[in-house]
Amino acid sequence: MAALRLGSLPPPTLTGITVTKKCERFNGGFKVVGDGGGDNGFPPFLPKEIEKIKDPFARNLARRIKRLPVQIGCSESYIMSSCVQPLAQTDANPVALLHCFDSSCLEWRRAYPLLEESGLEAWALDILGWGFSDLGRLPPCNVASKRYHFYQLWKSYIKRPMVLVGPSLGAAVAIDFAVNYPEAVEKLVLINPSVYAEGTGNLAKLPKVVAYAGVSLLKTFPLRLYANLLAFDGIPLSKSLDWTNVGRLHCHMPWWKDATVNFMVSGGYNVVSKIKQVKQKTLIICGENDKIVSNQLAMVSFQHFPYEIIL
Repeated sequence: MAALRLGSLPPPTLTGITVTKKCERFNGGFKVVGDGGGDNGFPPFLPKEIEKIKDPFARNLARRIKRLPVQIGCSESYIMSSCVQPLAQTDANPVALLHCFDSSCLEWRRAYPLLEESGLEAWALDILGWGFSDLGRLPPCNVASKRYHFYQLWKSYIKRPMVLVGPSLGAAVAIDFAVNYPEAVEKLVLINPSVYAEGTGNLAKLPKVVAYAGVSLLKTFPLRLYANLLAFDGIPLSKSLDWTNVGRLHCHMPWWKDATVNFMVSGGYNVVSKIKQVKQKTLIICGENDKIVSNQLAMVSFQHFPYEIIL
């Protein structure tokens, strides 16, 4: 049994400061221009609905979101990919934070400052097809494309084996990536892992018109509010309403509906057969009273991972 102890890392040693600039396209590639921001310091590519969000942690992290050019294919084919980039590098290997199904890096709004205060070099990443990347020319958003895009981002910017953190469906993303690119992953942290679903199932067979109708329902405020109430107990209604707006902010991106349908009809993540192939030490964290992902499924995971578990 192997343990992953994030708290045992040494104090931060700043070996380099990374400054991210805005990139603009020009003939033959990209050029770097100065940082810019919209009203209240928010990046101009974020939906205008960001202004309505009150949560200070969400607002602060939103101001940190950048778009980095990630090459996907030919030398002139890039995706301006959204993420929160660390302000400094450390001697320890970095931590990469994935998000849940149909979400964004803003999930980490409360944890991210704590990780930085602990001296960790943390990246909060938007998985291709979700978050706030520029997908005006929509690429495929199937599992293989998401994996390759993540690898290209890692190879271009992170460049070192990472502690890869995946909550819920993000755990499936993490497993898929770790098995295919083991050199990029030092350890795994899986939080309430949703890894036993066999893809999107019959949803992949839906006619496009029905799939688009279902995705439109996925964006609705009542459905998102219900999911938020399942996830968080004992918080005021006003805060639930605000956190619902945080959770659906990426749904206002103009490409969101097409990207989500593309993922749905592609079949989604099915990593059941890959679980036994994971070689990295893995920490599994699950909530005893989780109402979305049963902790009994996490118990099944114990048989297959070199793990330590926290309930």
